[in-house]
Amino acid sequence: MNKAEAPSPAPASKEPRTERGRRTLRKLLDAAATEFGEKGFHEASITGITSRAGTALGTFYTYFDSKDEIFRALVKDLSNSVRVTAGQALAGGELSPLETERRALSAFLRFAREHKEIYRIIDESEFVDPPSHRAHYETTARRILERLQSGAKLGVFRNDLGEEHAWAIMGMNVFLGLRYSIWSEEESVDRIADLANSILRDGIATR
Repeated sequence: MNKAEAPSPAPASKEPRTERGRRTLRKLLDAAATEFGEKGFHEASITGITSRAGTALGTFYTYFDSKDEIFRALVKDLSNSVRVTAGQALAGGELSPLETERRALSAFLRFAREHKEIYRIIDESEFVDPPSHRAHYETTARRILERLQSGAKLGVFRNDLGEEHAWAIMGMNVFLGLRYSIWSEEESVDRIADLANSILRDGIATR
């Protein structure tokens, strides 16, 4: 995943202006993901983050004022990373609406397997920084809704699909990720994505 494509999560006043600064910020965020993912917000520390990043303590304060601030930035960064990952999976040609959903879920499941800390961090953000937690899910649902609306315009999806449908699909995707990317990797990502796609295509009621 090319994280450089995502907007900088640093506060505007501390946004790095050089490539070196952007690399340092990336190191801090990656280290924070590991630190918060392993220890949780309350046990994690700034010194733990800088130690993992291989940077001086003073360097941290060049980009962030506190542990709370880098945590908020990390939630935004992870949310952006999911968006970029899905976007890359959908690039390169016209896809049917159903194939779009299949690829987006498959990309998310792979991302979650590679970044298992995302679930702990996003879940903890509900209590550490509720606005970040809400923004993550609202923006994700909005992207799904936009795809559903595009599919409806093509005549593939129903015309009455709305926000609640987008949230329902997101809920399915989130819990499939929890079961088949975080708790275990026993099933093929593509098989799980195919199964979810069949639910969207056929439903579960007998015909």
